[in-house]
Amino acid sequence: MKHEWRKQEKSIYLPKAKPELIAVPSLNFFVLDGAGNPNDDNFAEAIGVLYSLAYGIKMLPKKGINPEGYFDYSIYPLEGIWDISDEAKAKNSFDKNDFVYRIMIRQPDFVTKALAAEVVDLVKKKKPHPLLEKVRFEAIADGLSVQMLHLGSYDDEPESFSKMDEYCQEHGLIRTQLTHREIYLTDARKTAADKLKTVLRYAVEKK
Repeated sequence: MKHEWRKQEKSIYLPKAKPELIAVPSLNFFVLDGAGNPNDDNFAEAIGVLYSLAYGIKMLPKKGINPEGYFDYSIYPLEGIWDISDEAKAKNSFDKNDFVYRIMIRQPDFVTKALAAEVVDLVKKKKPHPLLEKVRFEAIADGLSVQMLHLGSYDDEPESFSKMDEYCQEHGLIRTQLTHREIYLTDARKTAADKLKTVLRYAVEKK
């Protein structure tokens, strides 16, 4: 049976449009670090590289490669961990050019570091790109977190973060990092701003 993250991992990927507490386990990702405006070409190219690897894993059986434990699945959504540059923090103001990001696409549990490296090499031969040299395969655990579904423009996210902050105050939780995770359930290139669906999440601990 095909593994559908939208059906079988709803707690991680499909929260309600109100804050909730979740414990997120360690998950495996292809990861790329970058900086600057997410509307520029560099960001789009980085996304393309990550998807080339994600589809490289999924299509292995069609190339006669059958990894141990392989199962059919839906490609996971793009995710990003967002921060701002040290310079922006020092001046206490920022715009989109000050963003520092780590974007990633989760991989199924059967993907090992060795298999990930093999696929990177395969993609390098078929679709060479300088960013392939910078891709990492690593496990990331968000741990105890507050999350919610944000509906609408990315520019309106502060409204949802305010709700999450209020939830933390009401439930005796403290945010432990200034960075936050976004999970993109819709494609911004094909979706009207008011129809965008984005999971917002940040790490917390109990007081």
